[in-house]
Amino acid sequence: MSTSQHNISHETPINDSPQKRPVDRYLWGIYIFMLLVSLVELYSASSREVSSGNILDPLIRHGFMLAASVGIVLFLQRFHYRQFIPYIPLFILASVIMMIYVLFLGDVINGARRSFSFMGIAIQPAEFIKMSSVLGIAFILSRTQSKKGVTNAGIISTAVMVIIFGGLLFTQGLTNTILLMCISLSMMLIGGISFKKLTLTVLIYGVVAGAGLALRSDDDGETNRSGTWQARFERFFDDKVPPIKQPITAKNSQEQYSYFAQANGGITGVGPGHSREAARLPLAFSDYIYAIIIEELGIIGAVIILGVYLALLARAGAIASRCSRALPALLSIGMGVFITFQALFHMAIVTGVFPVSGQPLPLISKGGSSILITSIAFGIMMSVSRYAVRNGKKQEINKEINSLPESVRAENPTQL
Repeated sequence: MSTSQHNISHETPINDSPQKRPVDRYLWGIYIFMLLVSLVELYSASSREVSSGNILDPLIRHGFMLAASVGIVLFLQRFHYRQFIPYIPLFILASVIMMIYVLFLGDVINGARRSFSFMGIAIQPAEFIKMSSVLGIAFILSRTQSKKGVTNAGIISTAVMVIIFGGLLFTQGLTNTILLMCISLSMMLIGGISFKKLTLTVLIYGVVAGAGLALRSDDDGETNRSGTWQARFERFFDDKVPPIKQPITAKNSQEQYSYFAQANGGITGVGPGHSREAARLPLAFSDYIYAIIIEELGIIGAVIILGVYLALLARAGAIASRCSRALPALLSIGMGVFITFQALFHMAIVTGVFPVSGQPLPLISKGGSSILITSIAFGIMMSVSRYAVRNGKKQEINKEINSLPESVRAENPTQL
């Protein structure tokens, strides 16, 4: 048995690892801040539920989910990131199986099969697929590093995986597919792909997405979403009638009430718990919670929330830049990109920059699957911050190299 195999099979306990250090306090600060905002704003945005039952029910249910989230983060940050490697293929396989199951047998919500119930909990495999993509890309790029950057095999493997996963997500909503492609392109760029190959990958994504839209438009099945997408694009690009002058209908009520909420917020907001539009804005507690944040905290609060997500991305990048090996660096930056991009898409949709689509605000919106996946992402980033060897410590670097499978020992590509 080789030395590397011996180290993997008979690891010393994590607590005795010489690389162990305190978890990054900035990550914990960002995480706790998001939890607090989530508790306050989701309770305020759940006025429809409050009016039909116990006023504490939404707070208790969401508080339970956030407590479970904290438990997940505390659990994952205890383990060395190398211990996640054997579970990456299993996580990907489970995500694909759940997604395929939902495509045929899932519950139809808003014209699409989005979830299934497990022990009374609604599971949305789309969130698992997005996480699987980040894990898969990090794993592939760490295995296919060369002195000139990512090899062609790595680029092709990544693109094929993203196209397959994007196809699975297509029925869930066009935004999820676009988000997945943006995440993959960002990770490939960080992972060392050349600009020429990145451009070629973008073109391939565009051709595949165009073909998918064309095929989807010919499908008249039960969950065909092409008509919904077309109507939303037409409303978005229709500049003849400004949104403020458009009559409120069943099709545009989300956008209109969202705009009312944002206009009502002004610069400083009306204060937590004083939202006027939460009672009539559909999905105020999930897909449109940023509108309630703007109404209650104003533009100032909205900018602060935006800044927190950008700070998370910056912190994930800072942790990645100090890693010695490629895998922990790509895991850290990949999770940061995943969370931040999803937040930016949510904000862009709510404020009218993007066409309407469903996208939760990570860790703040209501939703068990989204909170679970975001918690896993934070746990992985904290594990990397705690155990990944920093540059310059040759003895620890050698120990880390020997502890990793030979296929993922490549140097950190973020060292530009």
